[in-house]
Amino acid sequence: MADSKSPALDEGSPDGSRDLEVPLENPEKSTWERLWPAMACGAGLFSDGYLQAAIGPVNTILSTLYPVKYAQSSAVSNVSSIAFAGTVVGQLVFGYTSDAWSRKWTLLVSTIILVVFAALGAGSYGAGGSVTGLFAALTAYRFLLGIGIGGEYPAGSVGCAESNRSRIVAGTLVATIVTAIAPHHLHAVWRIVLGVGVIPPLSLLYLRIKLKEPDAFSREKFAKKTPYWLALKFYGPRLLVVMVIWFIYDFLTYPFSIFSSSWLNTIAPNRSLWQNFGWSTLINCFYLPGAILGAFLSDKLGPRLCLSIFVALQGVVGFIMSGTYEWLREPQNVAGFVVVYGIFLSLGEVGPGDNLGLIAAKSCSTGIRGKYYAIAAAFGKIGGFVGNYAFPHIIAAGGSVTSIKGGQYPFFVASSLCLFSACIVWFLPKIDQDTIELEDKRFRQYLVDNGWDISQMGSEEWQSKRRTSLAAAEQKDS
Repeated sequence: MADSKSPALDEGSPDGSRDLEVPLENPEKSTWERLWPAMACGAGLFSDGYLQAAIGPVNTILSTLYPVKYAQSSAVSNVSSIAFAGTVVGQLVFGYTSDAWSRKWTLLVSTIILVVFAALGAGSYGAGGSVTGLFAALTAYRFLLGIGIGGEYPAGSVGCAESNRSRIVAGTLVATIVTAIAPHHLHAVWRIVLGVGVIPPLSLLYLRIKLKEPDAFSREKFAKKTPYWLALKFYGPRLLVVMVIWFIYDFLTYPFSIFSSSWLNTIAPNRSLWQNFGWSTLINCFYLPGAILGAFLSDKLGPRLCLSIFVALQGVVGFIMSGTYEWLREPQNVAGFVVVYGIFLSLGEVGPGDNLGLIAAKSCSTGIRGKYYAIAAAFGKIGGFVGNYAFPHIIAAGGSVTSIKGGQYPFFVASSLCLFSACIVWFLPKIDQDTIELEDKRFRQYLVDNGWDISQMGSEEWQSKRRTSLAAAEQKDS
């Protein structure tokens, strides 16, 4: 319950807030000292993209090795999708702990989960050599791995944002290379492909142990009780917009990545397994220029404008893809299909791919950022899960993946949703370098205006600094 006696903010400051805390950034820090915390926080998301992308080729390999048992088991759908469920659980759980407990230790726990269950997934084994046991073990490990992946979102991305600031290609590239080297040893190939996912989080473990809590988190965390109702009233409409855009982005991104191999098999049949993986890798390579270009344009244009322009362009290219699909699906035009399809995916990275997480991490106050981000990202993952389920039905509405309409419908639906995202993003605020501190000030003022006692916000160490600052200011005034 709000405290009616909570102190008013200092009316002498421009925004009505008492900002006597020490600066959030130490100007004496070197470039490396500023950069490595962001790397340690954000680079773990590479594992998410890699392990999500790698399961597509692994699914194909398992279908090749066990054509009857795998097709007849629930694993054929569970292995690909169960990590989504685990990710949603991890996002919500770690979203809470990253705000209520610690950014650093939440991130470290999620890293350990990633390492352990990525390794166990690669070594999946059924009791007595049972194939069904193997499928069950892999499914269970994928779910638990998803929980670790989920922790990377609220803890990693939020920590990266507060430290002030390719993966999918690697998933198919590794599968292509390993399959080409050992085409007759597929039992080892799929384990190697999954096992490589251990390397990124393991290599970051030392850096993450050295991490310190971001200054913004230490100052703005709610030490005792979080004002959930006030936060919902203040940020609810904004959060809803971010959730919807993220849902649409994942609804399109994951299925289009997975179903690319199905379209390629239709266009270019009778190719070897590694060649099909190679074409998929080439398509996924278009993510890279999109991600790189988006990183620069996001700073130049601002996340909101950049997202709106390029998701709209993605929609336009999708309509072009739908209209020319009858020609692009011809085997002799496979290169044209790959290029247009790749541009479609690349524009998605320039727009929402590079900007959604940034908007989610910077459009709310630090004290509730982990939960805010987690809810938005979890809704996105639900979109990915729904998309994987819905796309076969969208294709089936046009006939089949081999029919013209079956290939056109997904692009038509995707383009319509892209244009919708381009419109609703304008309900979000402008994001720039000062947004985090401004949001903290705005939310603190809102809490005070509604009778919430903000004097206990922050860690014990930060509360001590605040008391020292206030005492010094009062002594100077007297």
